[in-house]
Amino acid sequence: MFKQSYNVIGVMSGTSLDGVDLAHIKFEINNNKWSYKIYECDTISYSTEIISKLKNGINFNTTELSDLNIEYTNLLGNIISDFITKNNISNIDAVCSHGHTILHQPQNGFTLQIGNLPEIAKIIQQKVVCDFRVQDVKFGGQGAPLVPIGDEILFSEFDYCLNLGGFSNISFEENNQRIAFDISPVNTVLNFYANTFGLEYDDKGKISASGKLNSELLYELNQLEFYNKSFPKSLGFEFVKETVLPILESYTISTEDKMRTFTEHIAFQIGKILKSKSGKLLVSGGGVYNDFLIGRMKAHLPTIEIIIPDEKTIKFKEALIFALLGVLKLRNEINVLASVTGAKYNHSSGEIFEFSS
Repeated sequence: MFKQSYNVIGVMSGTSLDGVDLAHIKFEINNNKWSYKIYECDTISYSTEIISKLKNGINFNTTELSDLNIEYTNLLGNIISDFITKNNISNIDAVCSHGHTILHQPQNGFTLQIGNLPEIAKIIQQKVVCDFRVQDVKFGGQGAPLVPIGDEILFSEFDYCLNLGGFSNISFEENNQRIAFDISPVNTVLNFYANTFGLEYDDKGKISASGKLNSELLYELNQLEFYNKSFPKSLGFEFVKETVLPILESYTISTEDKMRTFTEHIAFQIGKILKSKSGKLLVSGGGVYNDFLIGRMKAHLPTIEIIIPDEKTIKFKEALIFALLGVLKLRNEINVLASVTGAKYNHSSGEIFEFSS
């Protein structure tokens, strides 16, 4: 007999490299309906050194990746342990951790999230559920996006759920099944250019807003092959490094103009997905704080009601949903939807590492 309540910690590290998100969450299930409450939560920023390694991991050889995986597992384990101690959290059912994506090549049957080594359970002295993407890729799926099942279970009152993180991704119901896919890069590109000004990010989109739109660059970006592919489809940093940045760098225009144009590109691609649609769009992720981007989205979505939730949901929605994925795995229930990833069938994904004192 399964429990009706779960006391867990959700852990997420996104491609925007703003740090590790941790959220202490309690889930309850009554009459097959899940509810949640987010308690203590925090984002622990990375050091400059680890950011450099995570950015460059895409170029590492097998030995270097193995060393980075061990280093990151130790770092993540210590971050989680400190969070548990600091907030005096006890009686934990599981720590549910995404890890950090270094390589994502589902077309080659491969995806790598570091920080998911079995040793993490020993470091934090808790049961750990992690490594949610690998099995889906083995089943022929994209290994992403995984958040949509959480949208379906926890946020069904919204017609569409959009995340603006390192990449934008969306999920919604179509023909009685959940559809979801990555739309375009977001903060992976905008933060790259903000970094050239010595800034972590473009505060409220002020730098982008100061630039001029370059219509030729915008047209070239919008013609990229990825945008004409049908779902399921997903993006990794490889796409940014190998395709997007080379296009942007080929233009001899100011950085402000590049950021302005790329912001328009993000909004245009989101608008293209939702054109002629109406209803409520829940928006979460770090991009929510980019006022200029939100303004451009509204311009492209005149018939959509854009809803920005409470601060905890904005910042920790992905940590919340990976916590839910972990709970579903503990119950051996479906936590990955084939309609979303393109896998052969729905499945219960993830590794469970037990800890015994």
